[in-house]
Amino acid sequence: MRSMSIVAGLLLAFAACAHAQSGGGFVNGYPTPEFAQRAQNEADFQRAVVAYRFWYPAVSAEGIFNGNRIAGMKDNEAMGITSTGPRQVGFTLNSDTPYGSAILDLRNGPMVIELPSGPFIGLVNDHYQSWILDIGLPGPDAGKGGKHVILPPGYTGAVPTDHQVGRSSSYKVLVAARSMPVGGDVDKALAALRTIRIHPLNGDKTLAFIDTTKTAMDSTSLRWEDNFQFWQVLAKIVDEEPVNEAWLPFYGELAALGILKGKPFQPDARLKGILERAAKAGRDQMLVSAFASTRPDRQAWPDRKWEWVGLVAENGDFRTPGGYDLEARDRWFAQAIVTSPAMFRRNAGAGSLYWLGVRDSGGAYLDGGKSYRLVIPQPVPGKLFWSVTVYDAQTRSQVQTDQDKAALRSLFELKDAGGSAPVTLHFGPTSPAGSDAARWIKTAPGRGWFAYIRIYGPEGAAFDGTWKPGDFEPVP
Repeated sequence: MRSMSIVAGLLLAFAACAHAQSGGGFVNGYPTPEFAQRAQNEADFQRAVVAYRFWYPAVSAEGIFNGNRIAGMKDNEAMGITSTGPRQVGFTLNSDTPYGSAILDLRNGPMVIELPSGPFIGLVNDHYQSWILDIGLPGPDAGKGGKHVILPPGYTGAVPTDHQVGRSSSYKVLVAARSMPVGGDVDKALAALRTIRIHPLNGDKTLAFIDTTKTAMDSTSLRWEDNFQFWQVLAKIVDEEPVNEAWLPFYGELAALGILKGKPFQPDARLKGILERAAKAGRDQMLVSAFASTRPDRQAWPDRKWEWVGLVAENGDFRTPGGYDLEARDRWFAQAIVTSPAMFRRNAGAGSLYWLGVRDSGGAYLDGGKSYRLVIPQPVPGKLFWSVTVYDAQTRSQVQTDQDKAALRSLFELKDAGGSAPVTLHFGPTSPAGSDAARWIKTAPGRGWFAYIRIYGPEGAAFDGTWKPGDFEPVP
């Protein structure tokens, strides 16, 4: 009887399935043409959203490359140096230190970066913003200077034994370096960047320098990220770069969408519409990861609204014992650029740390039309310096107002804030009265904003909870 009841149950389940198929787009087990088209459209849309999120860092990197090229820094020819401000639009760039950046093309062979001793912090990332190596203070030379050679994919030639070696998975790579403005001397820090020598391994022609401090630049992918151009840019990257064997499943997703190395990208009207829709959805999902995440591990302290920007502290490529943390990866690249283990470590002696503030003490998003104050206890646990920088939520770049200022920094505006007395900072559309105006960032009504606290050379108190900043408090 038991076996008969099992058989009867299976027959009933089969009948229910057959009924569901006949009423849900299937006839005799086969999909109807109309249902098949809907299912195909949905599958392509889902595939495209997954692909968008995974390949976003590559398109974002192309935004950096494109901005540099427009400003005159051609690949393998020039390194841009700048003391950044709001006029340089870039995902969470800051004004703490002068930057140097260059695009290297390894198709003609390895490139060498010679860094002198001194207070430099730098890294090399590939076209996908994957970490290759650190240079300067967080690198193997620990600020003592050294030679670094970046090898192209598949390189089998001789390698200098006295060089630090980085192997790239792409031909195009990004070199980014900071020069610490010791004593707040920006001009000296900019001059120090000019002492970096970048040249081919088998050649002496070094990259020239272009100062873009006063140049309006856009090094983002904003113009592409929510429309069909995203896929056009990505198709070009896939065609120009070698296939990364570790990512074959993700290349397979692209191939199903018509993006395949060596093949023209020519989607029909149906697929083009799906890709357009997927770009908007993928962008929106990444911004939710960035600014509306509900992950408990994002919280820096249980009694504060501040969050960790980076959610994987062990490495620079979001690896965990359970696999790659793609949600943490989405969160980072929706806000920021480039990766390095030194940027994510949560221990004393790490290169730097980043906390994100998007909400006030009551849990509301920060509003450019309202005024706030923020109390920072002193001393801040950092061996080098610290800052608070304000970003526009829509561009993820420094706020742009007629104040032309987006940061309050311990080396500059806050250099007299030492001692044990807490420091109060101000944010809002109108200036506070009196001396408080010197510690104020202007915000724009009708624009949401968020802030980063950065500490360079963080000490133990920054991680163990014995030091923590206040929250943004609305000012009546």
